[in-house]
Amino acid sequence: MGRSGQKCEGRNPSRRSVLPGVPFRLSRSAFVIDLSTTAYLWLKALHLIFAIAWMAGLFYLPRLFVYHTQAEPGSAQSELFKVMERRLYRAIMMPAMVLTVGLGTVLLLNIDNWIQGWLHAKLGLIVFLLVFHFLCARWKNDFARDANTHSERYFRFANEIPTLIMIGIVVMVIVKPL
Repeated sequence: MGRSGQKCEGRNPSRRSVLPGVPFRLSRSAFVIDLSTTAYLWLKALHLIFAIAWMAGLFYLPRLFVYHTQAEPGSAQSELFKVMERRLYRAIMMPAMVLTVGLGTVLLLNIDNWIQGWLHAKLGLIVFLLVFHFLCARWKNDFARDANTHSERYFRFANEIPTLIMIGIVVMVIVKPL
């Protein structure tokens, strides 16, 4: 139970910092940040909010690529897609990804038990999501140079990849089968 009486998953809120006033301590498995239950829940909520924004971008950008392949390179429609893709990536996807990973790292540093299989599986899926994110950046840059070599069908397939990864992450976090 945390200070507010709520159950705290994966952490021990009764453990205190080694030095008074210092929120960091070494645990048996990692460098840990002691957070109050309220702070932990706020960070978790923000992590989820930014993860949803990031996933929205990962769902939408490949769909824009599908439509962009149908536009003639150099046309007004193609130029509009370039602007939409650039703005989506820079204004939504990158900040949301950085904040999701950053807040997730802070939450990870608040876990005492690192041997949970579901956590390792989730982190592995996050790596795949990051690879996909940066593949999207490469594809966006190819379109920006009018150098895309992939078909509409290729991007229709790529559009499904973040959905499959997201399903795996949700199952790992909620069901914890491992």
